[in-house]
Amino acid sequence: MKKFPVNFIALTLLLVSVFFCGCTPEPKKEKLQIVVSIAPLSFFAERIGGPHVAVSVMVPPGGNPHSYEPTPRQMSRLGDATLFIKAGSGVEFELDWMQRFLSLNPALKLCNAVEGVHLLAIKHDEEDGAHDHGRYDPHYWLSPANGIIIAKNVERALVEADPLHKNDYAANCATLVAELQVLDQEIHRQLAGVKNRRFLVFHPAWGYYADAYGLEQVAAENEGKTLTPRQMIRVIEKAKANRIKVMLVSPQFSSAQAAAIAREIGGVTRSVDPLASDYIENLQRTTTTFIESM
Repeated sequence: MKKFPVNFIALTLLLVSVFFCGCTPEPKKEKLQIVVSIAPLSFFAERIGGPHVAVSVMVPPGGNPHSYEPTPRQMSRLGDATLFIKAGSGVEFELDWMQRFLSLNPALKLCNAVEGVHLLAIKHDEEDGAHDHGRYDPHYWLSPANGIIIAKNVERALVEADPLHKNDYAANCATLVAELQVLDQEIHRQLAGVKNRRFLVFHPAWGYYADAYGLEQVAAENEGKTLTPRQMIRVIEKAKANRIKVMLVSPQFSSAQAAAIAREIGGVTRSVDPLASDYIENLQRTTTTFIESM
């Protein structure tokens, strides 16, 4: 029987293994493509989805969800998405565009992040008192308790879209819920000793936060409209009556009128962002700003 050198046998085995490895490559694991309407929802999708998801945001930083229009590139990306997470609370951007999104991608799964949240009616402070105009405040995510509801809605949607990784989604959601519970307790503790419970904002985005912690939001404008001179005077008078010296402004809105009000009350403006993507850190920063302003 003819004997082959050891080196020849080893080389043959190596070539065979390379051949078979080349013929049966490991299938590439593609991430679940998710689109969210506003940046705070990206926080929940990324934290719960972890390495299994790729998340893109429709309304960019500084964009106004009341008037934003998606770019052609965003519309193209939406065609490849499996899941769309919407705020679902009357945000004009979604109301105007959702049907077009679904016509572009009929198989697109929807997660309504607001499901299960108790919405608060918008109350406009008018000369003859506060009136409920039958519309709901869309900024529900700015309460950690509502953040817990959002997290569970997102987990449920991810499991439905990708049941293979349901255990990972469940574990990530449980971790996030625990963090949000701690955040809620921290904010309660920090605000407990604050005696003046009123804060002045230009755009009324912080109603759910105020409701959660026993504060009163004094808003300058409503529905994104420019203030009339008469409305400006009313806001200034109310701020002076409540000894408020800080006007809180959102980066999504012009700060010109807010700055004018701050000058009239002998105060300053401070920025608080209702649409920041770093959800927990943002609420921690905002709490510090509120305490300083009150």
